[in-house]
Amino acid sequence: MSFDEEWAAARATAAANVSLRLNHVPASPGPGPGGGGDLELNQDHIGAIGTEAHKLHARLQADAKHATTATAEAAGALAKEGFASGAALTRLNSRWEGQVKTLVAACAQISNGLNYSLSSHNKEEQQLYAEFTASKIDEYLK
Repeated sequence: MSFDEEWAAARATAAANVSLRLNHVPASPGPGPGGGGDLELNQDHIGAIGTEAHKLHARLQADAKHATTATAEAAGALAKEGFASGAALTRLNSRWEGQVKTLVAACAQISNGLNYSLSSHNKEEQQLYAEFTASKIDEYLK
């Protein structure tokens, strides 16, 4: 079987699975897994996840770079002696640095996104409360 045929079969299987999940009605609707409960925003949990993402961001920036200098020196020494592994180690080090940058950026995005979500939710709650209070006052004045 060629790659194109395997790829087409995999796509068809994935599409069928998605279609089944989207068209499925849970046996017992209600809160919990598979149920139709409302979306809840637990600020403590969201805040804790954001804090952990920020901590991971800071640790990755510091800890992931410890071996970079030593690896670069080893790669240079190996290449100088004519070993092909020197060039491979240089490529590995470069790839590692790129992956660390990607992961650090993702952690920052998660942390910032959750902080924004919490802030936005709080502002919306305050606005809704103010509108509700104003409408009740208006109702009493009429």
